[in-house]
Amino acid sequence: MKLNPFNTRIGLALGGGAAKGIAHIGVLKAFEEEQIRIHCISGTSVGALVASYYAFGRPVESILSIGSALNLSKILNFTFERGGLFSTQAIRDMIHRDLGDCRIEDACISLAICATDIETGEQLIFREGNLADAVCASMAVPGLFVPVEVGGRTLVDGGLVENVPISPLAEMGAGITVAVDLSHVSRYQKPEDTFDVISNAINIAIDFNTRKQLKSADIVVPLDLSRYSLTNNAKSVQELYMEGYHPMMKKIQRVLWYKRANVIMYLFKAAKKLLPLKVPEIIEDLKSHVFDRRHRS
Repeated sequence: MKLNPFNTRIGLALGGGAAKGIAHIGVLKAFEEEQIRIHCISGTSVGALVASYYAFGRPVESILSIGSALNLSKILNFTFERGGLFSTQAIRDMIHRDLGDCRIEDACISLAICATDIETGEQLIFREGNLADAVCASMAVPGLFVPVEVGGRTLVDGGLVENVPISPLAEMGAGITVAVDLSHVSRYQKPEDTFDVISNAINIAIDFNTRKQLKSADIVVPLDLSRYSLTNNAKSVQELYMEGYHPMMKKIQRVLWYKRANVIMYLFKAAKKLLPLKVPEIIEDLKSHVFDRRHRS
């Protein structure tokens, strides 16, 4: 629960979704066109990569140029290391090439990147430290990529715990939270082999958890991108870009309304949060009162 009803700072959470992450760039374009400032941004997996580029001041058109790079065949570096088939070195090289060897705390916009400790199951939220380390950890899909060692911890894809990272935004000062879910599907693709069965099972578990977590966001942008590939959308960059742009433009007036009516929304949330606690107490007090009167009579 946010303590300041006058806080209209906008926090944006970008979820995981592999090559479908191009849609996030369209979301950013909608904010840019309407000249709505994003005060803080968080990302998981591909959302962490897009969020990093934006937080370090890259314009949307420039970020769109990495769309073709969000192609599994281009970022797979086979490795003989234990823990995965491929390394995240290509992702690291891309970040160094485009943004430099930089630190998270030096971003122009407050940035949080989420990963998962594969030994403890704990979520790690990076708000400082080496950018490439954090993004590579957040994108290290278990079994596919070798886990990334950071500070003595073995880290993998942040989507295992929070695929749309809303939770860091409040501590980053956000008063209004916008969450972009790339995996809002009503039906999964029919599996054709064992890998598809395993993939669907993992996605179902993550998406079930995500739907519960999304309830804490003020504005949710749910995208059904089931017709796009998780591995390669190089031929559909513009289409995916628009898949994020148009739904965000439809919600943009709601963002502006929240900024104008945040005090009212705060009171509404306060009542909603307090009533479930108070009503049972009132009923219990009435029951006790009635019981005492009957007992005395």
